Amino acid sequence: MDRQRLMALLQRPEGTKLDFKLQLSLKTDSEKKELAKDVTAIANSKGGRGYIVFGVEDKTAKLIGIDEKSFREEQIQQIISQRCDPPVTVNFDIVSINDKAIGVLTVYKSYQKPHQIRQTGSFFIRRGSTTDIARREEIASMFQEAGMLQYEMTVVNNADIAELDEKSIDEYLSKIGMYYSKDTYLELLESSGIIGRDEDCGKVHPTIGGLLVFGHHPQRYLPGTGIKVVNNYTREHNKYFSGSIPKMLDDIEQYIDSMVLNSEYPVEALIGAVANAAVHRDYITVGRETVVLLSPHKVEISNPGALNSEEEDTLLIEENPVRRNPWLYQRLLTMDTKNRFLKTGLGVAKIKEAFKQVGEVKLTNNIKRNLFKVTLPGMEHTL
Repeated sequence: MDRQRLMALLQRPEGTKLDFKLQLSLKTDSEKKELAKDVTAIANSKGGRGYIVFGVEDKTAKLIGIDEKSFREEQIQQIISQRCDPPVTVNFDIVSINDKAIGVLTVYKSYQKPHQIRQTGSFFIRRGSTTDIARREEIASMFQEAGMLQYEMTVVNNADIAELDEKSIDEYLSKIGMYYSKDTYLELLESSGIIGRDEDCGKVHPTIGGLLVFGHHPQRYLPGTGIKVVNNYTREHNKYFSGSIPKMLDDIEQYIDSMVLNSEYPVEALIGAVANAAVHRDYITVGRETVVLLSPHKVEISNPGALNSEEEDTLLIEENPVRRNPWLYQRLLTMDTKNRFLKTGLGVAKIKEAFKQVGEVKLTNNIKRNLFKVTLPGMEHTL
């Protein structure tokens, strides 16, 4: 860390990847625990590398300095190695500014998260400028991001397989060339991830993915998985669309199509944006749904599930981006007779291209609130 880069850091406010500390002391066990907690929180939070800057007042960013002789970098590395599981890669530098020693601990982007504290088993993340213990859904989301958990495969034990639409399942199995007898039907559904077994009693139930793609009423068991449309365009009452993802997209397309009279407005791209939201949303986050705001000047699609910095950088350029819910995507790609997911294979890039003659497409990635928003030109010229 050189002086110029540190000066740039000091101009930034504290956040999920930047923490200012007045002092660095590692004499007591509680101080060592605090360091490990802060390091794992930054490593677990979305984004690239982070920094803990010691010798700076956290409210004013005033330089105070630290006593650089009271600790060694080897000691810091040892504390993190012994207390963080898996260990977090860090680097410690002393930078002199105005004759004051400022300590900078660089916490590198982790590909092994989530990290936890060995002694307690606790997981921590950053909420804005505060270190806090991670909630259950946040821990699950980190495991999913790391590829250690496929959330769609979770069995919904309070749902019966009668909640699944056999006709839709038959169409899917036929499209992938899978044929079955009465005796092999459940075995085939289980191997496909559409159903799973209760480990205690062995009874079969739909999986989360099975309900979202093939369910009659998935919202009965998975609250918040519907799509809310706020209509400020024709001043109608808000509408809540429910059912499987393919059914919701069909219903929303029909609803929006009935309002747009100008054939030049790219309704197909708008529905593509809603389709992307449905397949890539963070389904682990409960209590928050996908919302589509229709107004004369803009259309906003707000979705639970912020992107990390790497995903955000490649969103517009990669033809095969990393997908949050790969099982869902593959099944919807197969099931979608209107080729919505095939047409939006490039996601936002194709949507931007479709709206090029209409107006600008804007993206908002709010890591703090775990939201991703796409803002499209409105339909003010369509009536």
